Amino acid sequence: MLSRLTRPQALAVCAVPVVALIATAAFAPLPFTLAQPGSTANVLGENKGTPVITVSGAPVREPAGQLRMVTIAATGPDARISLSDVIGNWFRTDRAVMPRDAVYPSGDTVKEIERHNQAQMRQSQDAATQAALKYLNLSPDKVKATLKLADVGGPSAGLLFTLGIIDKLDGDGGGGDLTGGRTIAGTGTIDASGKVGAVGGVALKTQAARRDGATVFLVPKAECADAKAELPKGLRLVPVTTLKSAIDSLVSLEKHKGSVPSC
Repeated sequence: MLSRLTRPQALAVCAVPVVALIATAAFAPLPFTLAQPGSTANVLGENKGTPVITVSGAPVREPAGQLRMVTIAATGPDARISLSDVIGNWFRTDRAVMPRDAVYPSGDTVKEIERHNQAQMRQSQDAATQAALKYLNLSPDKVKATLKLADVGGPSAGLLFTLGIIDKLDGDGGGGDLTGGRTIAGTGTIDASGKVGAVGGVALKTQAARRDGATVFLVPKAECADAKAELPKGLRLVPVTTLKSAIDSLVSLEKHKGSVPSC
């Protein structure tokens, strides 16, 4: 024998599974990572008591100013991110909700990801050294550069490492500093030929840079739009595509002559 439900009863019955689904989604882990502005480090100085750049085989300068590489701080690859976490951070300008696979390689364990990031950092350091010595026409058989930066992985500091080596060895090429005494920050990968590549997370990195005193930010040209999205007041964006373009812009800023590109 069948009985007919009233409309309110039917709505109540239908609402039960919907509410259950919403409750499940609110607490179920989602494939996202939460990120925020991370630490910065002056590659011309020390990090945790150890010089970031050590050069041997050639006279070394003591540059003024700072060249600060920047990072983002992200939740770990095994962190549980819920719908409420996503909603709570979606509209914040100092936070970003990013697909997990955009930050961490898909399917890897935490240990594998750590090894992957460390390997990328070593490759980035090798490429930075090669690019710097090639730019200065110095032989890698005679000049050695050692780079150490604890607790940071990935390739995004490549450009700043390269500029740091050049500033320590040759400055602006005419007796001055590449920084012009400023605090310069930036991001970007680099290859041995001096080509600068995009890295991601630049809107958060500009915030970290300004927080730590930078007034100029070198950004891969392809990421100008992202960098401008939440640009802090008082921070000047300078787009770069190659090592030479970055150095030309810094020298123009230092000497207060010549054109300096902007985003």
